[in-house]
Amino acid sequence: MAAESGKIDPMHQFQVEPLFGHDWTIAGHSIAFTNSSLWMLLTLAVIWLFMLGGMKRELVPGRWQVAVEGVTNFVTDMLETNVGPKGRKFVPYVFSLFMFILVANVLGLLPFGIIPGVHPFTVTSHLTVTAVLAIVSFSIVLIVGFAKHGLHFFSLFVPHGAPWWMMPILIPVEFVSFMVRPFSLALRLFVAMTAGHILLKVLAGFVINGLNAEALWVAPVVSLPSLILMIGISALELLVAAIQAYVFALLTSLYLNDAINLH
Repeated sequence: MAAESGKIDPMHQFQVEPLFGHDWTIAGHSIAFTNSSLWMLLTLAVIWLFMLGGMKRELVPGRWQVAVEGVTNFVTDMLETNVGPKGRKFVPYVFSLFMFILVANVLGLLPFGIIPGVHPFTVTSHLTVTAVLAIVSFSIVLIVGFAKHGLHFFSLFVPHGAPWWMMPILIPVEFVSFMVRPFSLALRLFVAMTAGHILLKVLAGFVINGLNAEALWVAPVVSLPSLILMIGISALELLVAAIQAYVFALLTSLYLNDAINLH
């Protein structure tokens, strides 16, 4: 968004703002319907439509049904590979997690800005959203681990086959590495989305300011290379959007494996 100085502010795209010009509060807490809320609802709507179109159970499946079954089988195979047959019961959760992150990432990259008054928003570029997803996943791992193994779950922090005299060092290290898992999950997705969008916004500023420059040589020297670079980075960001959704789901399945198949 352009600032008063005419420059592009790359951080403005991450600002959470109440829609309809209202900011309702209850007991000092804001309950306004924000742009973040809107794009999360849009993400859920896209997922719902995607699933609705692929659940017709036709004898000869169409392309839409094949796409839905393909994504479902992809997540199922990932859980069976990393967790085993016991991982099938977690397919609904990991599938929902994967689809939410994937669709939210892609929606934030689509060029909705060409429509007047419409400003795309990437909900996964906010640490609060990625942290909630990570905490929920980590909580499920803890609940499953203690429900299945009880206090024996603490043996996860004891490396198998390690000598006893190294346990005072290895156990704290394993405990710390286990506790940082939700932070690494949340930060990885947050940083990837934020950095990519900032870079695209900065390049967009080069393109716009170069075209608005009084000197005619600025546009071909600055704007054109920046535009070409933007196209390439946009394609890369689409790939990153899919990779980050996959990595989040994959790490969740690996953490579930630690909780279920405890040595």
